[in-house]
Amino acid sequence: MGGKRAATGPRLIVQPDDGPEPVLGLIAAAAHSLRIVQFTLDDTRFVGALLGAHERGVAVRVLLNPQKSSGERANDASFQRLKGAGLAVEWTDPRFAVTHQKTLLIDGARALIASFNLSAKYFGETRDHGLVTDDPAHVAAMTRAFDADWRRAAFHPDDDSGLLWSPDNARRLMARFIDGARHQLDVQHPKFVDATIIDRLAAARERGVHVRVLCGGKHGLSPWDVHDTFASLRILGRAEVKVHRQKHLKLHAKLLLADGKRALLGSMNIDRSAFDVRRELGVVADDEAVVGRLAETFEHDWHKGEPWEAPDPLALDTHDRGELPHDPHFSHE
Repeated sequence: MGGKRAATGPRLIVQPDDGPEPVLGLIAAAAHSLRIVQFTLDDTRFVGALLGAHERGVAVRVLLNPQKSSGERANDASFQRLKGAGLAVEWTDPRFAVTHQKTLLIDGARALIASFNLSAKYFGETRDHGLVTDDPAHVAAMTRAFDADWRRAAFHPDDDSGLLWSPDNARRLMARFIDGARHQLDVQHPKFVDATIIDRLAAARERGVHVRVLCGGKHGLSPWDVHDTFASLRILGRAEVKVHRQKHLKLHAKLLLADGKRALLGSMNIDRSAFDVRRELGVVADDEAVVGRLAETFEHDWHKGEPWEAPDPLALDTHDRGELPHDPHFSHE
């Protein structure tokens, strides 16, 4: 029987190091309610956990993204299985081109904000992060947003809650986070397709901040994102930003670290669509243990990576050099 746990403060989940158990544990701990928003939910372990919560009397509501920008429908089977068991499950609000958010709300008291999907790949092959938070401001805002999105009603976020919402304030608050860095800024992101954020990163380096960018190269990028990402990374390189390419794990994380004291993580890529037309959620964390583990993991990944100069976007014959093998089921929305 699930039971509500005492508040413990923020906690970090790192994938693939921590595996599915912490997320399954959050679902198992729910005593009263679960509100789930997922871009992809196709791992039967998590579908089974939600069915188990429903069977023990937890009020489970699930919002699933209907299709990816490619048109692929990854959630149909899970949607039908949950609906057939009597769970409250709906497709996400069509006013968002894609709902890329990946969150759980447990008993109105605790929440998970993650970059990983509830799909097996993201617990074994990719670098990803999730923050478990019981901050009342986070939980209250996420509850209001979920209920509004469930009803397909308006939601107006507060810039001071510590949360970044797309398409409302994420670009502005990410720029503010970068502008606040004084000494060190580490960036672990797969896509660089937004001129405002690229400008902010270059400006940070210009004012003397040591900026490091850990990217994933071409792997997982759509053909229309390769040109902008490569060009942006070349521009940052000319601004004396250090760039490494990660290869020991597929890079799916979306992380910024400032001065070893603050972190920004969540679902949104550095991408115009992620800021302007999709439902996304990110969070700023300043807990010492959380930021410390993120910094330690970044250092590990940085040193496992290789110094890299992005190819000329127009030199197509050079784009695949040194890249991980193509995976048709791994793509950055």
